Amino acid sequence: MSDDSAVAELPGDALREGVVQALRDALGDALLDSVVVPQRDVWVRVRTDAWRQAGIVLRDTVGCDYFCFLSAIDWLPSPFGRGEDDPTAPAPERDTEIRQGVTGGDTRMQVFARVTNIAKHFGVTIKADVPDDEPVVDSWLPVYAGANWHERETHEMFGIGFAGHPDLRNMYRPTDFEGHPLRKDFPLLARLVKPWPGIVDVEPLPGDDSEDES
Repeated sequence: MSDDSAVAELPGDALREGVVQALRDALGDALLDSVVVPQRDVWVRVRTDAWRQAGIVLRDTVGCDYFCFLSAIDWLPSPFGRGEDDPTAPAPERDTEIRQGVTGGDTRMQVFARVTNIAKHFGVTIKADVPDDEPVVDSWLPVYAGANWHERETHEMFGIGFAGHPDLRNMYRPTDFEGHPLRKDFPLLARLVKPWPGIVDVEPLPGDDSEDES
């Protein structure tokens, strides 16, 4: 291929690029990053203090009238390793670097949500950093009523507070339960006592002579 040959460009996606522009117009520099895959999807990251306002823009300006879900992710690599690691082998070297995925980030934990414009058939995934020293973001309950139990679950499992939510009671665990099970540094004691079943409970396949040879 010659140096002056033309390189085919992906077609643009004015619809999803318009989502990013609407957020930029409303939030200014509180829109921190965005990724648009033409004809496929769009991801955005907003500043923590713009989390609720971004939801309002997505609902009222972008037309995302369907709330899909809200949750969180802890990007900390597990200090306990992977459950499927072979317990009889030497412990592998652990990667301790925090990588926040698409649109980046600055903190260990992030909240993220998915909303959809039903009429135009597109969705938006939005996320924001959760401060390490004060893991609280504004509630989306005044924006999307469906966020109610999603925020309760996220609060219970990750320990993230949602300012303005009227009832962050536990949904699954006893009220005196200590810790947050979906944080990466929460020890799953069953896995420490007994390795992942896929390691210890697999029976040999028919015709597998590996055990006889040993």
